[in-house]
Amino acid sequence: MLIVMRQSASGDDVKKVIDRIESLGWEAKPIPGEERTAIGVLRNPGATDPALFLDIPGVREVIPVSKPYKLVSREMHPEDTVIELGNGKVAIGGEKLVVMAGPCAVESEKQALAIAEEVKKAGASLFRAGAFKPRSSPYSFQGLGKKGLEILAKVREETGLFIVTEATDHEVCDLVEEYADIIQIGTRNMQNYRLLRRAGQAKKPVLLKRGMSATLDEFFMAAEYIMSEGNSQVILCERGIRTFVRHSRNTLDLNAVPYIRRESHLPIVIDPSHAAGRRDQVVPLARASAAVGIHGLLVEVHNNPDKALSDGPQSLYPEQFAQMMQEIRGMNIAV
Repeated sequence: MLIVMRQSASGDDVKKVIDRIESLGWEAKPIPGEERTAIGVLRNPGATDPALFLDIPGVREVIPVSKPYKLVSREMHPEDTVIELGNGKVAIGGEKLVVMAGPCAVESEKQALAIAEEVKKAGASLFRAGAFKPRSSPYSFQGLGKKGLEILAKVREETGLFIVTEATDHEVCDLVEEYADIIQIGTRNMQNYRLLRRAGQAKKPVLLKRGMSATLDEFFMAAEYIMSEGNSQVILCERGIRTFVRHSRNTLDLNAVPYIRRESHLPIVIDPSHAAGRRDQVVPLARASAAVGIHGLLVEVHNNPDKALSDGPQSLYPEQFAQMMQEIRGMNIAV
């Protein structure tokens, strides 16, 4: 349920509504808007009688929210959410397409700094790289851990790029929150509810990747877990879903983008690298993603993909990334 206040409503009127909600044992979520304040009602057991609130001064209307995801829903929050980094230096969900680029994994300080300089020169705003890597095989490279985070901090210090990197479990999230600008929750952890709740308590934005077999409702509900803990800075990431095809690693669900933008106020970014799994498909998918109206791209770039410790075959060479950026700008899309 959403309680919409009149423009003339006072702070005391809003407090009376919140007090009424809490007296019923429910949770109140104030949502300030440009013209008026709305208050979401959470944790109510079912349909609620609007008359409980219509008698309070300053209440304009009471609107039922039909979706199981409340905080994620555009019904609850009609205006687009814009997530700012560096006091507005970068705005995800704004007018510009924000590009996050870098290797799948941090392999060394020299490697990370070299790639960071290349992607920054081409126009990236964030450096993406994993310090902790969840891998299908226990024998594959698992990341440098805290040392990798320290390297990422040095990348930010020397290049000015913001950092997005993955937290693989509840304990690791503490470290990632300390070092990163955005905490990434990977596809394998989309339904790791303990980790989602921990990310919801973080003071940093969270980039949530869609699970490889998740429906959009399941994706939204995972984001709801984060937001229900108080963190409203959530970025949704479509990265392809598992289908029967063999010509790519996954199938990029571009149909999801207009649906997500209609149903949710949260920014949506796309990872064409994990969708493709093949270098030759990444740039066309990135162009298509930009055309369909996303807020950002997450692209893997490596200066020596043949020797990459993770996901080399889907990583662009720096010169290919620079060409991709030029092509997107040629589509009259601000980057």
